[in-house]
Amino acid sequence: MSTETLERTTPAKGKPKWLRVKLPTGKKYTQLRSLVDKYDLHTICTSGSCPNMGECWGEGTATFMILGNVCTRSCGFCGVQTGRPSSVDWAEPEKVARSIKIMDIKHAVVTSVDRDDLKDMGSIIWAETVKAIRRMNPKTTLETLIPDFQGIERHLDRIIEVAPEVVSHNMETVKRLTREVRIQAKYERSLNVLRYLHDKGANRTKSGIMLGLGEREEEVLQTMRDLRAANVDVITIGQYLQPSKKHLPVKEFIVPEQFKKYEAIGLDMGFRHVESGALVRSSYKAHKHID
Repeated sequence: MSTETLERTTPAKGKPKWLRVKLPTGKKYTQLRSLVDKYDLHTICTSGSCPNMGECWGEGTATFMILGNVCTRSCGFCGVQTGRPSSVDWAEPEKVARSIKIMDIKHAVVTSVDRDDLKDMGSIIWAETVKAIRRMNPKTTLETLIPDFQGIERHLDRIIEVAPEVVSHNMETVKRLTREVRIQAKYERSLNVLRYLHDKGANRTKSGIMLGLGEREEEVLQTMRDLRAANVDVITIGQYLQPSKKHLPVKEFIVPEQFKKYEAIGLDMGFRHVESGALVRSSYKAHKHID
């Protein structure tokens, strides 16, 4: 690690002041919170206790998770339960579309667990969900934050065919740490997924990484260069926070100045949008990424 990077980090002995989160407020947030509770709607914003929920909801953006809440992979950073998922709910596309309509969402982000147990990796439900949202909410724009589908092109083609405004797939971390952080994933496979999406005509591609897992500055910059080489348009960079004691520990808290540095470098590299900050998550300011 360079001297400059050492000066711009702080040991992970307790959350620093810049990670303090204000309670969500505002008329729009209050209205949506009431609707979510009244109709028992499921958003990853609430289930994941996202620090940006109030801000995103105030701008008419929300994130929905499909294909259940049990993942077939066991990533060291993720708080989602790992195990044997339940059977596919084929009514789910309509349920998600209805939730978006009730909440009057302007821009929806859809994500999912990995479903390596399914022959199609869940890609059919993915495509049907986008179609249902389009039918019921023709003015709502969409981002699909997809798994890697094991890099199988016919599954990726289903996403490309339904043409969401943004297709996102997260690298999550640098190459050296991928095996530890994303146990069943592969760095090059994720890059190839993003490259394939662009080359086959996806409207806009996006990826995200977390910091504080022990990566070095040059490794972060190399990951950014790799993403640009794959023609990725948008990158999000945020601070990793440990979901529980069972998950990977936070090695360091990255200071705001370092996030600003990555933002400036990313824009110089040619990314259309760079969201870089301690509290940035994949869907942060997602509605702006279609422009």
